Amino acid sequence: MLKFTDIGQQNPPKREIDLRKDDFKEIYDEFINEKATQQSSRCSQCGVPFCQVHCPLSNNIPDWLKLTAEGRLQEAYELSQSTNNMPEVCGRICPQDRLCEGNCVIEQSGHGTVTIGSVEKYITENAWANGWVKPIKVKNEINQTVGIIGSGPAGLACAEQLRTSGYKVTIYDRYDRPGGLLIYGIPNFKLEKFVVERRTKLLKDSGIKFVQNFEIGKDASLEDLRQKHDAILISTGVYKAREIDLPGNDLENIFPAMDFLTASNKKGLGDKVELFDNGKLNAEGKDIVVIGGGDTAMDCVRTAVRQNAKSVKCLYRRDKENMPGSSREVANAEEEGVEFVWLSAPKEFNGKNKVESLSVNKIKLGEPDETGRRKPEVQMDSHFKVRSDMVIKALGFDPEDLPNLFGSKDLQVSRWGTIKTDFDTMETNLPGVFAAGDIIRGASLVVWAIKDGRDAAVSIKKFLKKKLSEEEKVA
Repeated sequence: MLKFTDIGQQNPPKREIDLRKDDFKEIYDEFINEKATQQSSRCSQCGVPFCQVHCPLSNNIPDWLKLTAEGRLQEAYELSQSTNNMPEVCGRICPQDRLCEGNCVIEQSGHGTVTIGSVEKYITENAWANGWVKPIKVKNEINQTVGIIGSGPAGLACAEQLRTSGYKVTIYDRYDRPGGLLIYGIPNFKLEKFVVERRTKLLKDSGIKFVQNFEIGKDASLEDLRQKHDAILISTGVYKAREIDLPGNDLENIFPAMDFLTASNKKGLGDKVELFDNGKLNAEGKDIVVIGGGDTAMDCVRTAVRQNAKSVKCLYRRDKENMPGSSREVANAEEEGVEFVWLSAPKEFNGKNKVESLSVNKIKLGEPDETGRRKPEVQMDSHFKVRSDMVIKALGFDPEDLPNLFGSKDLQVSRWGTIKTDFDTMETNLPGVFAAGDIIRGASLVVWAIKDGRDAAVSIKKFLKKKLSEEEKVA
């Protein structure tokens, strides 16, 4: 260990730009064993590991780096998965530059961070290749059932934790495949779908039941599920697109980001997608404008590049330093030919029946707001036009109206529409109904959803034990 003074920081090589722009495969090659061992050996084994402190899951990063450096890869994997239900996913899509790697002590000292995410991906892929990842074997199954609404990362993590403890788990999802945002929201060049399908198959082989194409409120109410199960977890995520109320908003060819990404992902999975096949949700040959500056916007611009768009522009109302998305993703987009129009905000959509251009205001940054970020202010008489055949709005997501959708008017929500839960137990105002992930915290990171799912499982187990104890007393 402690070789950071002799060995420099190194990431796995990226595929050539011209090659990766032509397909949806992941852009980073795998670490080879020698390089993974070398990078792991650079860890300074801090007394206070800030990488671990800034990981939502508190992953034991220095420990599994040490094991990797020593060639003890199975132990490294076992330690990695002990705190993380999907290390192969987090190694690929976590914004490590904002979390573990960005807070690495040797990074702060000027030696360049340990490439933690790439090593995490390496040891997990090595584990899958060697058959070390096995289905859960339940020795003593508990005769209590949990219904989980939503098969995204929070729901999957909670299901795995509960199944490991012996509970019967059924996951209900309105889509035709499990995985939620991991399947339909994140493009293949960041997360190839076999990674998610491999994990959900493992959970099915572990005895977790999946019910697809099932909508709560339509196929059954929330109350119906409460009668069927001993406890419920709501982990639907947030999918309602934030709107931008501007003149011309009703013109054709203006789409929410999720519509565009879902169509692309479904097509990649081999589905027939009418709106893609007829060219409506296909960027090929078009001038594309994406509005927004988060990771979803980066997914959209890079997807448009791969669909052979004529041009791709990203409008963002602040500057590059204030982008909410991962700086690594912004850099990848720039490499691939995306044009960023900083300090700009749409004023009006122009066209007869479908959008033909945008009127765009120039922005300057004013005084900081309550969050500490400088407020964007429109410069008077500064607008200019940007040609566009398709506009994609990547402005974030809000919760759907779950009390109405689920036929459960008593379910309490916050003023933002997120589900209200007890801070400590994650239980809603309805006894035995818990919630986790984006539906309680708002649109956030996959790693936080996994954390919430694990925490919810702890509370659900306590609730079920208490319920069983009370039933036994009555009997």
